[in-house]
Amino acid sequence: MFTSSRSACRMPNILFTILASMSLMSGAVNAQSFPNRTVKMVVPLTTGSGADIAGRVVAKSLTETWKQPVIIENRPGAGGLIGTGVVVNAEPDGYTLLVQSASYAANPAIYKKLPYDPLKSLLDVGILGQTPYVMITAADSPYQTIRDLVIAAKSKPDEITFASAGVGSSTHLAAEYFNQMMGIKLIHVPYKGSPEAIQDTMSGRTAFYMAPLDTAIGQLRGGKVRALGVTSKTRNAAVPEIPSIAEQGYANFEIGLWFGVWAPAATPPAIVKKINQDMNLAMQSPEVKTAYDSKGIKATPMSPQEFSKFVREEMAKYQKIAKDANIEPQ
Repeated sequence: MFTSSRSACRMPNILFTILASMSLMSGAVNAQSFPNRTVKMVVPLTTGSGADIAGRVVAKSLTETWKQPVIIENRPGAGGLIGTGVVVNAEPDGYTLLVQSASYAANPAIYKKLPYDPLKSLLDVGILGQTPYVMITAADSPYQTIRDLVIAAKSKPDEITFASAGVGSSTHLAAEYFNQMMGIKLIHVPYKGSPEAIQDTMSGRTAFYMAPLDTAIGQLRGGKVRALGVTSKTRNAAVPEIPSIAEQGYANFEIGLWFGVWAPAATPPAIVKKINQDMNLAMQSPEVKTAYDSKGIKATPMSPQEFSKFVREEMAKYQKIAKDANIEPQ
């Protein structure tokens, strides 16, 4: 009787082990055949945004590697929450992915309650690259330097405006970080995305926009806007003529933008690993490197685990910026 009872107790554990092994084997088999149809990358931002640009470059490379179409679908709105929700609710099979900017890490600092859990609803797949912001103003703006802007803002608190790509976007919090570091108070004017923010800054409706370098590089090279500085510690190789904000007497100033990929929470680890590895290989290709270099984007490959740690550190950083700026969560 004792032996029989003991055997009966072991049965659930044995079944669990068998089922777990079968699940792992199934995931491995799925990863080997992945993808065998179109992969959709949802960008929850407007066409021409930084994440959109980086996503399209890598999507083209993955299309060639996978011999399957990798398409970009823009679903902007609500600070990126609409498009993010599409991916959260998608089948966890690797065929619907999220391509988002640092706004993914900034949103939890701005919204009281997100329609998803940023730590559990999605899996961190990998980073697409990093780039500085470039502070732009109108070509005929009265501000020739960062110092000009800071002096004007201090003489007219709460009068000068700045643009962003939306409430809670990384461009919003990057500008707030600048305001904090400079000890100035400005009026925030949010737009639907980077193209709209650039357009109104170019026309002089707002004093400046902390633009992702890859989105504003065309206007910079065309002389349509004036650059006051890049937000990296040193100059960017794509625009070496633009000084960093740090070298203009603000040595401690530095903040950057990045773009990443996420998958629905239950996506098999083997598929996540394959997507990550193929993304990292794509970023090493001459074609992607050339496209990135022309836009001022730096490839910084990470494993899913490294990217996950990085995202959480960024969330903590943006929480502090929002708190110090006294931004009331919406």
